[in-house]
Amino acid sequence: MRAPGNTQAVLRARTQEMLDAIAAGNAAVWDRYVDPQIVYVSEAGDVEGKAQLLAELKPLPAGISGKIEIGRFEVRQHGDTAVVLHLDEEYEDYFGHAIHAQYLNTATWRLRPDGWKLIGMQVLATLIDPPAIALSAAQLDEYVGTYQLTDAIGYTIRRDGDRLIGERTGRPAQELRVEARDVMFVPGQPRSRKVFQRDAQGRITGFADRREGRDVVWTRRSP
Repeated sequence: MRAPGNTQAVLRARTQEMLDAIAAGNAAVWDRYVDPQIVYVSEAGDVEGKAQLLAELKPLPAGISGKIEIGRFEVRQHGDTAVVLHLDEEYEDYFGHAIHAQYLNTATWRLRPDGWKLIGMQVLATLIDPPAIALSAAQLDEYVGTYQLTDAIGYTIRRDGDRLIGERTGRPAQELRVEARDVMFVPGQPRSRKVFQRDAQGRITGFADRREGRDVVWTRRSP
């Protein structure tokens, strides 16, 4: 079976048409291009079929408007199957607040007698670092010390001027930035947080290395 026209151009146009249909809640566009047996994984990790996917397509409510534009778009064709990687840029006006989000999608299309049909898709919301706040030198000094995961694995925090530096055993030192009191992150690693714990007197006793809601607990050994 031969694909009509240029595969990349056809699938890009079809993908943009589907993205344009989201804000309007135009389920008919998705119904036309989505295979009945699609496996769709949303940015929230929900696995959905066609019926559920179409049912969720509703017009944006009053006070919210936006558009989604394709940025990066790559196609790898294998016979009558095409795997598409596309990065989507979402621009939204949310009750007067401008929001910009990015989604990285992997889509699988299959060429049917009636044209290309979307048979699989996974959506990932790209993550960015949160805004950082400044703490005083005295506040930063509260976190300085040595923390232990095991007898052989430690983590040392020191202050370098107005910033904190953390270093795990056997790994390079990294800057720690403060998202909120007792919550820190390493720039470029938005999936993880270090959530510090205090005792009843307010002294720091350790921290939870948290990634996707799962904690690895480190205990403070020395100030």
